[in-house]
Amino acid sequence: MQLLLFLLLPCLTLAQPAKKPAVRQKNIIFILSDDHRYDAMGFMNTIAGLQTPNLDRLARNGAHVRNAFVSTALCSPSRASILSGQYAHTHKVVDNFAPLTKGQKFFPQYLQQAGYQTAFLGKWHMGNAGDEPQPGFNYWLSFKGQGVYYNPTFNINGKQVQHGDSSHTTDLLTDYALDWLTKRDQKKPFMLYLSHKAVHAMFQPAKRHRNQHATMPINYPASMYLTATDTSKVFGPKAGINPEAPKPTVNLAGIPNWVKKQRGSHHGVDYMYHGSMDFNNFYHRYAETLMGVDDSVGRVMKWLEDNGQLENTLVVYMGDNGFSFGERGLIDKRHMYEESMRVPMLVHCPGVVKGGSVLEQVIQNVDIAPTLMAYAGLSKPAQMQGNSFLPLLAGQALPWKDRAFYEYYWEIDFPSTPTMFGVRTDQYKYIFNYGVWDTNELYDLKADPGEVNNLIRSPQHQDIARDLRSQVFDWLEGSGGMQIPLNRVKQKRADHIYRGEY
Repeated sequence: MQLLLFLLLPCLTLAQPAKKPAVRQKNIIFILSDDHRYDAMGFMNTIAGLQTPNLDRLARNGAHVRNAFVSTALCSPSRASILSGQYAHTHKVVDNFAPLTKGQKFFPQYLQQAGYQTAFLGKWHMGNAGDEPQPGFNYWLSFKGQGVYYNPTFNINGKQVQHGDSSHTTDLLTDYALDWLTKRDQKKPFMLYLSHKAVHAMFQPAKRHRNQHATMPINYPASMYLTATDTSKVFGPKAGINPEAPKPTVNLAGIPNWVKKQRGSHHGVDYMYHGSMDFNNFYHRYAETLMGVDDSVGRVMKWLEDNGQLENTLVVYMGDNGFSFGERGLIDKRHMYEESMRVPMLVHCPGVVKGGSVLEQVIQNVDIAPTLMAYAGLSKPAQMQGNSFLPLLAGQALPWKDRAFYEYYWEIDFPSTPTMFGVRTDQYKYIFNYGVWDTNELYDLKADPGEVNNLIRSPQHQDIARDLRSQVFDWLEGSGGMQIPLNRVKQKRADHIYRGEY
C-alpha cells in the first residue's frame, strides 16, 4: 500500500488545481494644480530657464496630452467638471460661489462603492462647501476657500489642525499624501486625489525656492501692448521683442472693447490685482512657486517606485485652468483664449501608456472622471457628459471629438469679463460674447496662434463663423445649456477682491 501511494503521489500532486496568479491592484493618483499654464513645463521649451524635472520625467516616461482643455477656465466650475464629468451648465457650479446641487455624485463615490480606498487632500473650493469632509472619501484633508501658502490650518477628517514653523502648503499636502499611502489598507486598491493650492495667485514659493528664478529672462508676449493707448509700445523694446522679427497680422479694431478696457483693471497688466504686484516679480514668483508642485510630483512618483506600485498605478497630472501672462494686456484666466482654456496634462501608466507618447486628440476636463472609472473597470454613469480616453492612451483607434466647447458665466465680483460661449477646432476658434454691446470673435489658430486678428467681419470667413456659431448653440441645446444657471448666494464684499484670491 505504501508503495502504491508513493507511485500515485506525483499524479495526485499534478491533479491539484494550480494557484491563480495574484491580480495586481489598479491604483489611481490624480494630481491637480491650480492656474498652471499648458506651456509652463520645462520640456515645452517656451519659458527660458524654467525648471520642472519631475514633470519632464513624467512626460518622458508617459504621455503628454498636448490638446487638453477645460470647459470653463475658473477654479470651482472646472473642479466640479473634473469630479462630475459634466459641463458647468449641467452641474450648476457656474462660479466660485454657486452651491453644489442636491444629489450630485462625483466619481470617487463610485470608486469607493467598488472597493477602492479613497483620499482627498488639498483645495476643494467648491460652491457652498467649506473645508468639511465630502462624500466618497475614506480620508479627508482640506482647508477653507483658497487657503494660504504658509502655516495653514487643515480640516483632517473633521478635526482642525494648525501648522506653523513656516511650513509650506504644497510640501505639507505631499507629506500627508505619502503618509496616507503608507498607512492605508494594503489589501484594497487606492485612489488618491491630490489637489494643490499652487500655483494660484498671489504666488508664494517654498523658502528653498525663493529667488531661484529672480534673473529668469521674461518672455513678454507679442500682444502684451496691443491694447495700450500708446501704440508705440506695441512692438517696442519694452515688449521684449526683436524689432527685426516678423510681426503678426493684427486687427486692432477687432479686439473686443472689454479686452481693451480690462488692461487697466484687476485682471489687466496695468493694474494687476489692484496694483499689488509688478509684472516681473509676478512672473518670477510664479516659476518659483511651480517648483514646489514639481517636487511634489517627484516625491509621489518615488513613493510608487519604492513601494512596487509604479507599474500598476495610473497617474494623471493636470491643471484646473490656464493663466495669462500679458497676452492682449490680460492676466489671470476666465476668458477663452489659449493660455486660459488650455491646460497641462500628463499621464503615466506603464501597463497602458507607452513612454514618450504624445496624444494629439482633444481632451477636456469632463473626460477625466469617465477615464479614471474605466481604468478601475467601471462603466460610465449615464449623467456623465465626457468620455473615457483610456483607449487612446493605449494607442487604440476610436471615433473621437475634434473640438472643445467652452462656457464662462459673468461674475458679480469681476464684472469686466462677460459671459461667453465658444468652440475650438484644430484650426478655428469662435467666441460668442454674451450680454455686452461688443464684437464676437473668430480666429484662425494656424495662421494666428496669438489670437490677435479677429476675422469675425471678414467676408471670406462668414460661412465658417456661421457654422461655428450653430455648433455652439447645438451643443448648448443638446446638453441642456440654453438657460443660464442663476444661483442666489449670500455674499459679503470680501477683501478677496483686492487680494486676487479667486
